[in-house]
Amino acid sequence: MSISTTYSLSELANVCHGKLVIQRPENETIQHLLTDSRKLIGSEGCLFIAISGINHDGHQYIPALCKQSVLNFIVEKDTAIIPGANFIIVENSLRALQQIATFHRSHFNYNVIGITGSNGKTMVKEWLYHLLKNDKHIVRSPKSYNSQLGVPLSVWQMDAAHNLGLFEAGISKPNEMFALQKIIRPTIGIFTNIGTAHNENFSSVEAKVIEKLKLFIDARVLIYSKDYPPIVQALSKVDFLPQGLKQLTWSRKVKADLQVGRIVRSNGRTELQAIWHNQFINLKIQYTDEASIENSITCWLLLLHLGYDIDTIQQHMLQLQPVAMRLELKEGINNCAIINDSYNNDMASLAIALNFLNQQQQHPKKTLILSDLLQTGEAPNQLYKKIGQLLEANKINNVITIGDQLASYHQLLHSNATNFLSTNDFLDRLPAFRDETILVKGARKFEFERIVKALERKAHETVLEVNLNALIHNLNYYRGSLGKKTKVMAMVKASGYGSGSFEIANALQFHHTDYLAVAYTDEGVELRKAGIQLPIMVMNPEPGSIDKLITYRLEPEVYSFRVLDQINLHLNELKDNSIFIHLKIDTGMNRLGFRVEEKEQLLHFLKSQQRIRVKSIFTHLVASDEAEHDEFTRQQIQKFEAVGNYFRANIADPILLHALNSAGTTRFPNAQLDMVRLGLGLYGISANKDEQGMLAHVLTLKTSISQIKKVRAGETVGYGRRGKVQNDSTIATIAIGYADGINRHLGNGKGKFLINNVPVATIGNICMDMCMIDITNVSAKEGDEVIIFGPQHPIQELSTALHTIPYEIIAGLSQRIKRVYYQE
Repeated sequence: MSISTTYSLSELANVCHGKLVIQRPENETIQHLLTDSRKLIGSEGCLFIAISGINHDGHQYIPALCKQSVLNFIVEKDTAIIPGANFIIVENSLRALQQIATFHRSHFNYNVIGITGSNGKTMVKEWLYHLLKNDKHIVRSPKSYNSQLGVPLSVWQMDAAHNLGLFEAGISKPNEMFALQKIIRPTIGIFTNIGTAHNENFSSVEAKVIEKLKLFIDARVLIYSKDYPPIVQALSKVDFLPQGLKQLTWSRKVKADLQVGRIVRSNGRTELQAIWHNQFINLKIQYTDEASIENSITCWLLLLHLGYDIDTIQQHMLQLQPVAMRLELKEGINNCAIINDSYNNDMASLAIALNFLNQQQQHPKKTLILSDLLQTGEAPNQLYKKIGQLLEANKINNVITIGDQLASYHQLLHSNATNFLSTNDFLDRLPAFRDETILVKGARKFEFERIVKALERKAHETVLEVNLNALIHNLNYYRGSLGKKTKVMAMVKASGYGSGSFEIANALQFHHTDYLAVAYTDEGVELRKAGIQLPIMVMNPEPGSIDKLITYRLEPEVYSFRVLDQINLHLNELKDNSIFIHLKIDTGMNRLGFRVEEKEQLLHFLKSQQRIRVKSIFTHLVASDEAEHDEFTRQQIQKFEAVGNYFRANIADPILLHALNSAGTTRFPNAQLDMVRLGLGLYGISANKDEQGMLAHVLTLKTSISQIKKVRAGETVGYGRRGKVQNDSTIATIAIGYADGINRHLGNGKGKFLINNVPVATIGNICMDMCMIDITNVSAKEGDEVIIFGPQHPIQELSTALHTIPYEIIAGLSQRIKRVYYQE
């Protein structure tokens, strides 16, 4: 976590009442805070806070960080001090972090919105960010950083450049909110709701509500729903809130500032009718589930308070996207798909996981493997009856329960639910699964990761991780620069640039992308078979695939009269069918496409028949990412618009025009037309350095160390004795080679990979299934993770070493590499 403001180490030592040990005075200016050594990005200005937890101790990573040039530390132990670095010694490192964040927060006077409640904090926070980002420069909690550790790291991001803060605060036991309140110090408070989470740690629900209300001790405005009586009752009793606190309320049951009346769900949307300041107002949202409706009303009320007009609110609310979840999707045995959510289990997260399960269309059968729900504070019969209703609503076909408690209540979940008393019992009698999507949902103590391991398809140790959150972030980044009516076509050709077609397409469909594009007909057929319903353009339709195009509602790109004739002849044989096509115009690529001067002949052909209908007309820009060719790009766009307008003027059907790719979308905003085509930018890769900083890395290719050997000076490594060792060295063999898509030209030191955040060079030739790296200066062991490319080691570094482009590398990744898809 970093900021543009800097502090001296002595200043921070005074803030947290620590003992200062300075051994490198020239390195005591602090800009970055680090609590996880694995997340080190840069050592300059970095302060590592060594936090001791139940299962970890940050102090053990100090020597390794020193080797990576981190020179400033907060520690709890004198024994952690080593020569050559600066230290602040404190009684409690976490408290010191919180004190530093509180100090940092005191430097800013702009509005801060603090959000607490049992559920919906992250969704409300993310939705408010998207609703307000066009008018405000917002700093917000990353993901769900709402804990005693996450909140100070979030607030540390505050900067003078921002003018609004959005922070969540979550607690699990008494006396936790006081520290978070001092750090966040919200001026506007939002209390989302109250539920059963963490009830076991409080004497009553009222006690829990009162603890959460402490977040708003200095707030000027508090927004909440009167439909939660515990909140209303607690507010009537507490005396620590300021007398001038303005309470803004909404309700569907009693009189409130925003009185919500009729709620109508239809065609995947919900229309809300309400009274605000004695006037009737309406709102349409793109969700029908109860949680999203509540969260939308909360956001609606805040926007009304901030003075937004009804039309603006409506426009923004219809653009809201679902908040991503921390779930992994993996390929399973026997043609199954596995959703891994094996580390937490409560009603709210179960509902989220079931929602993700229902997004998956690979298989008609859906199975849930569920553990006991622990420490909910609710009677088991009531709890599991509710879950049964939830499963029924989500049309779960098969339920397997694990745990002593569920042994007595599993029939409440599903009429044919099967119970196992323990994870070991389940694994000993492993049921047969085939052609189904399986959600594995369990509390941490049940060790359901063992079930996931048993059910996932076995592959070698190399994995391509696909961050669906990052993909959607990038989609929304580009959407943010588009006009209101401009559509998005997402390229999922070449198996989603190597990342997997269906899983990417499914996420894009869920987030309301308008169109998909694939390279070949069979790719489109597979997407249709997997449940993808979006319109799909096929860029290279084979002559013999017209039947499939029609059967599976695929729309071919047509670039020549030869292809047009083939389609027309086939349609004449079928008689009753028609097809939508996409015309490609060549405006300077000189690859595929009708020439501009062929437009009259093309129009004559199209008007001579009725069954070939034009859906869109497009062109391909030659160099939209290269400023030196901008004049040529403008000429291409000008030519294309003239051709497009010619066809529009002479064809009655509505026709979409599109020319821009990812780079063109931001560089030529005036040429966005009706649709843009997003390709590599979706996957977090841009030729523009400024834009690259705005994109999230989607793909991480990683493998592991198979073996480590000591090699003496003068010896060689690998085929052909190409890797010559000058000094005694430590060499690691890793489980990836050219059969996986690692170009042989990356051998012999040309390629560098990452181990424990340290770049290490290859040595010797790349082999078919493995390669070797020199880890002499890195602390590593067999089995350790090796990052080939990812957020900390961008793929551009490999493409630069190969004098190629990132496209070539990711499109060349072998299908034998296991793909793991996850949302956070």
